[in-house]
Amino acid sequence: MRSAVAAAVVAVVLAVALAAEASELKVGYYDKSCPGVENVVKWHVIKALKANRKTGAALVRLIFHDCFVRGCDASVLLDPTPENPHTEKTAPINIGLAAFDLLDEIKSAVEDRCPGTVSCADILIYAARDAGSLMSNGNVHFDAPAGRLDGMHSHAADAQRDLPDSTFTIGELIQNFKRKNFTIEEMVILSGAHAIGVGHCSSFRARLTAPKEQILPAYRGLLAGKCGAGPDPIVTNNIRDEDPKAIAATVPSFLPRLRKFEFLDNSYYHNNLARIVTFNSDWQLLTEKEARGHVHEYADNGTLWDEDFSESLLKLSNLPLLPPGSKGEIRKKCRYVNHY
Repeated sequence: MRSAVAAAVVAVVLAVALAAEASELKVGYYDKSCPGVENVVKWHVIKALKANRKTGAALVRLIFHDCFVRGCDASVLLDPTPENPHTEKTAPINIGLAAFDLLDEIKSAVEDRCPGTVSCADILIYAARDAGSLMSNGNVHFDAPAGRLDGMHSHAADAQRDLPDSTFTIGELIQNFKRKNFTIEEMVILSGAHAIGVGHCSSFRARLTAPKEQILPAYRGLLAGKCGAGPDPIVTNNIRDEDPKAIAATVPSFLPRLRKFEFLDNSYYHNNLARIVTFNSDWQLLTEKEARGHVHEYADNGTLWDEDFSESLLKLSNLPLLPPGSKGEIRKKCRYVNHY
């Protein structure tokens, strides 16, 4: 009985410590120490998206892949070194992560303005927030609290363990998100980010032989054709952003619904109900009653999804900052810890 009480006390103390750490974040954290930093970040993100809109999707993906592993500590940005050759960005599950050069550019500009003041972790949150807003014409937005430190550890094994895999079943997805205190509804909400971006064929190879009950045969044929073009090509996540020639040859009825540029909206849910999504983890949302209900809900109400996605990104950005006992710093360069 005493051991149980002691364990309970330890759990409470740990919870209080984590809550205190999270409470240190605040909106406008840099108002005095680095005024205008959020405008600097946004200016660079706008410039990058004008040059290549896919950068926006890469930033939105990065916030998830960073925060879901060790909290939002920019550990996903660390390059491998002889001391640590297997950082998070080398993990197979992190295949295709991008926008690192843009974050380097932003960090350099911020360092020129306010040396040693703004963490890479906060820069990533600001940049991903702005990318989501720009990709949705302002419909997705939240005021981002800041005050994070950059982590000093990054391990591929942590990413493989913590991030949901595209091959997961619905049961595995639910348990994965539950470990980070996300509900089934929030899991469905965050999955909507697949309205933009790209995926590697190796991440959905099994979909190429999935039965018609799981994937529209014409769309399966489109994916097979794309994936046959090389060892591991990338394919757009959203059929609405596909090459018109490829659509005309495989799913001609979809031609009127193609769009001129990627847009972060609720189209993912319409695509899922029509069985035209790339990843097995996407289709799996239709195999569980509550998750399926939310897919229908957000397909019917895009405004609601905009609001709920904004709230879920905010919750994601507020995951515990660093694992208990870990030390943090303000990195001079986002790719390396300061002592490297």
